[in-house]
This record gives sequence, structure tokens and C-alpha cells, in this order.
Amino acid sequence: QKKRRAATARRQHLKSAMLQLAVTEIEKETAAKEVEKQNYLAEHCPPLSLPGSMQELQELCKKLHAKIDSVDEERYDTEVKLQKTNKELEDLNQKLFDLRGKFKRPALRRVRMSADAMLRALLGSKHKVCMDLRANLKQVKKEDTEKEKDLRDVGDWRKNIEEKSGMEGRKKMFEAGE
Repeated sequence: QKKRRAATARRQHLKSAMLQLAVTEIEKETAAKEVEKQNYLAEHCPPLSLPGSMQELQELCKKLHAKIDSVDEERYDTEVKLQKTNKELEDLNQKLFDLRGKFKRPALRRVRMSADAMLRALLGSKHKVCMDLRANLKQVKKEDTEKEKDLRDVGDWRKNIEEKSGMEGRKKMFEAGE
């Protein structure tokens, strides 16, 4: 038990150390992303200087609208390229799938579940009807028919085969035929 406690304590210590490392790594990543974002914005988005006159403001708005249009066109083009490549990937995956041959179905596990349990799982709280299917069945007595009696009288088929095998069996069949 002492060894088990020591192993458990060590495991807990290692787990907490790993969690601390993960927290510091996540903090470093978020800081790096923030710095990268600031650098990108400084590079691609110069600070906005608003001119004083109305005409200069209108020119600035026209420039910004032109820039927005060009960025929108680029975004649309990249979306179309992405859709095209995704479609190609799906087609290639389908071809690979077809070349491999038949789809291997996973082995399904047999689950014993009553009709009530199945309806309860599917419908949830809405299910209130009891479906005991066996309760509604009628008891039927099996009658012995002549065919079944004949089959029982014949006996084991292996005995007949053994008797008719070989030369003796053929001789018996020949004698029976006369």
C-alpha cells in the first residue's frame, strides 16, 4: 500500500507539473499571437489621418471603398479556390475509396434491448405505451403431423448411408430391386 501511495503521489505531482507547463505555454502562445497581430496591423493598416476639408474626406472615402472592393474580390477568389480544392479532394477520396474495393463494415456488437427500452431511448420522456409483445401472443399447441412421424421413424440418415456404401450396399440395393 505504501508503494501504491507513493506512485499515486508521484503521478499527481507529475500531472500538476504538466498542467503548470501547459498553462505557461498557452500564455506564451497568446502573447506571441498578440504581438504578431500588432505587427501585421502596423504593417498593413497605417494610422488613419482625417483631413479637415470635405473634398479630402470624400477622396479618402473613395480610396477606402476601392480598397474594400479589392479585398472583397480577393476574399471571393480565395473562397472559390478553397471550394474547388475541397471538391477535388472529395473526388480523389472517392476514387481512392473505389480503388480499394469493397467497404469493410465494422463489426457490430449485439445489444439485447427490449422494445420498451428502445422506444424509451428513441423517444425519451414521450414514451408511455408499454409494448410487451409476448403478452399479446396466443398459446398454440403443436400437433404431430404424419410427416413429422415419418421423419422420426426414418431415424438417423448416417446409418442408411453407411449401409449402402461399398460393394455390400450395392448388392443389397440390387437384391432389393429384384
